[in-house]
Amino acid sequence: MTTVNPAGNAVGRPTPITNATQLQKPSGMPVHKYGRYEAVDIPDRTWPDNRITVAPRWLSTDLRDGNQALIDPMSPARKREMFDLLVKMGYKEIEVGFPSSGETDFNFVRSIIEEGAIPEDVTISVLTQAREELIERTVESLVGARRATVHLYNATAPTFRRVVFRGSKEQVKQIAVDGTRLVMEYAEKILGPETVFGYQYSPEIFTDTELDFALEVCEAVCDVWQPEEGREIILNLPATVERSTPSTHADRFEWMSRHLTRREHVCLSVHPHNDRGTAVAAAELAIMAGADRIEGCLFGQGERTGNVDLVTLGMNLFSQGVDPQIDFSQIDEIRRTSEYCNQMEIHPRHPYAGDLVYTAFSGSHQDAIKKGFDAMEADAAAQGRTVDDIEWAVPYLPIDPKDVGRSYEAVIRVNSQSGKGGIAYVLKNDHKLDLPRRMQIEFSRIIQAKTDAEGGEVTPAQIWTTFQDEYLPNPDDAEARWGRIQLRSGQTTSDTDGTDTLTVEAVVDGSDTVLTGSGNGPISAFFEALQAIGIDARLLDYTEHTMSEGASAQAASYIECAIDGKVLWGIGIDANTTRASLKAVVSAVNRAAR
Repeated sequence: MTTVNPAGNAVGRPTPITNATQLQKPSGMPVHKYGRYEAVDIPDRTWPDNRITVAPRWLSTDLRDGNQALIDPMSPARKREMFDLLVKMGYKEIEVGFPSSGETDFNFVRSIIEEGAIPEDVTISVLTQAREELIERTVESLVGARRATVHLYNATAPTFRRVVFRGSKEQVKQIAVDGTRLVMEYAEKILGPETVFGYQYSPEIFTDTELDFALEVCEAVCDVWQPEEGREIILNLPATVERSTPSTHADRFEWMSRHLTRREHVCLSVHPHNDRGTAVAAAELAIMAGADRIEGCLFGQGERTGNVDLVTLGMNLFSQGVDPQIDFSQIDEIRRTSEYCNQMEIHPRHPYAGDLVYTAFSGSHQDAIKKGFDAMEADAAAQGRTVDDIEWAVPYLPIDPKDVGRSYEAVIRVNSQSGKGGIAYVLKNDHKLDLPRRMQIEFSRIIQAKTDAEGGEVTPAQIWTTFQDEYLPNPDDAEARWGRIQLRSGQTTSDTDGTDTLTVEAVVDGSDTVLTGSGNGPISAFFEALQAIGIDARLLDYTEHTMSEGASAQAASYIECAIDGKVLWGIGIDANTTRASLKAVVSAVNRAAR
């Protein structure tokens, strides 16, 4: 017989929770200050049943919307690096700046036109407000371009009408109409027949604007532009501040798509921001609801929480077997370039691109992944095909890391490291130094200390100067020389038993010294030689690579050492790999005593 308590539960057993919400208490936060978003009356909505089966049109606004959100906006060199990356990846529409905002943006637009940097099938876009002098300056920036779009915007949302501009609906609509007419007039007056010219209009903030009024303004703009066959208009409906659920965002797009009178000549564009953390979902659902194009930035760069992330959107399509028509096959190069240009790090958990996103820490996860790889190989063999020719199906890995330039083994080797790609990119791109990951982390802390002390942007030249001072002091320059040891020469002899004997001529603490030691290689022999001058060194990691091709190529050697209780890296560069490794040891030893 079971004993029960008055509640009817068996004695000794915990009382089950019947309603978990009973545990929740009021937060005390001022929720009364905030209103709810308005739902869209569209009971026969069709978008929930739709699927994305082809890629939308893409526009990258990294060089405009992304750049304006940076603490230190891109220099012309970094902007060009970003532009070239976007072209290489396959973006055909790129918003390259806000030319009327200042000489930097204007001159950049002129430079890529005059230097022939824009492929014939790429359309550049430039943003302007609806003021005549700004429109004129904007159109002037496009002279000589083969394909160009002017993107005009004005705020239509009620808060802006009431608080910022203090204008009526009719006045706000007239700004859009007049601005459109001025764009057309200046384009006709300034641009030549060599330019294929397009127009884009944005009612900002669309997600806060009454739907019927947003439609009214867009129709009025279309009345001026007169879209027709071969003369499209881009109507961009920006979620400048994300307010509602992605489903409501989709409802608004389906409503607009249904009600636009010249829909077949309109490219309906979606421009989500990520204030609620759902920009990717909002963009995808908007495409399902009828949008044709997505504007965003690589890795979600942009104001506040950022623009929608073009990398995640494109890779989401790829993971579902839909060609994004953008090349993400070298995701780490894309990430490093983005970090360098934006001077902002990509989070290690960032979808598809983060350092850790293909890494399994849990033993059960690792086991499942291994079994998945084994099963893929067995299935491919049974079908007489290769693993790359059958459908991907490995637990915990939504895509094959190899498809974005990663390998499972490589990721495991660096799975505890956070990315320091911006600095690493400068050293690799400018100086051909491919730092090991732990060395990247070590050096990034040095750069961080520099920026904390001095503030502002650290240029590639400053990064290189700091790197040289930290790891590569010039032994021939008294002012740049530091450390206990300056290496002059070294000679190695090998015995038949595999033992190497090393003789090193060096300056130690200002005196000419000959050091000798033996070991199973030049490095271990050098460590023994260092014992004679009281230096206890132990090798932790070693890697090397050539810095170029040909007989005169130099090698870079990187050595991680434990020296008198300190763990640090050294680097050596020399045409001879043995001398390079000895220089790397000296670099580490000198740093330990610095």
